[in-house]
Amino acid sequence: MPRLERAAECELKIRASDRNWPTALLVIYLTDRASFLTQHHRLRSKRGSWAVPKNRNRLLASLKPDDFSLLGRYLREVALKQGTLLEERGERVDAVHFPQTGMVSLIVEMPEDGSIEVGTVGREGGVGLTVGLGSRIASVSALVQVSGTSLCISASRFRTVATRNQHIHDMSIRYAELQIGQIQQTAACNALHDVPSRLSRWLLQTSDKIEGNKIPFTREFLGKMLGVQRGTVSVVAAKFETEGLIHTHRGQIELLDKKGLEKQACSCYQLIDRHIDRLVPKGSSRN
Repeated sequence: MPRLERAAECELKIRASDRNWPTALLVIYLTDRASFLTQHHRLRSKRGSWAVPKNRNRLLASLKPDDFSLLGRYLREVALKQGTLLEERGERVDAVHFPQTGMVSLIVEMPEDGSIEVGTVGREGGVGLTVGLGSRIASVSALVQVSGTSLCISASRFRTVATRNQHIHDMSIRYAELQIGQIQQTAACNALHDVPSRLSRWLLQTSDKIEGNKIPFTREFLGKMLGVQRGTVSVVAAKFETEGLIHTHRGQIELLDKKGLEKQACSCYQLIDRHIDRLVPKGSSRN
């Protein structure tokens, strides 16, 4: 689904409040009568208040229950489909996403029609959080690379809540620090390290983000993300396959030996991983 349609879907689910929920349900009923009862169940709990969706996002989990509840009533789970553009560089941010599953690539496009990945987002982070710090214009493009789901809130709603709540505002600052560190390290890696080291780092990071060993990518796509020719990636991938590190088949790469890939990877893999864990610790759920 295109970015604007996805944002509109998120906005429809967010727009209702405790006082006007019947109106929201009427809109859904008139639009799609078959899904009316399903949407009714999702929008209301047994007590008649808004049901807070189950959260798997580490960044949201770092909030205390009272702070999370300020966002929770407006969060709606939406599907993230591969190829969907959540943000476009230089354009207005419409929604904030907190991935539950899947992976989003942060991409910088160049005037010469080239592009390179400068960071990734999984369930440890979010997309569009800069709106909580005042900026409504995206500095990079955010493209869904592995399908999944996210908890979504409109940009205007998130900005309002972040402005009024210091802990949510601090969370936005903390994540901005996380992204800056990741982008800086990735830029240095792309400039200084050889392709085998970078490819190993990328495969391991992606596996961590999606929490699985099967990655749905072609060699051509990997070349674009790493900023190298497809032929170069093919040579390195073939070498990895011969060594029993990976297996490629019909647009999918399966990691067979992660320990072996860690030996091939540059230090950036561990540096970025520790940087993320320092700012968004694993198992730090408070809500």
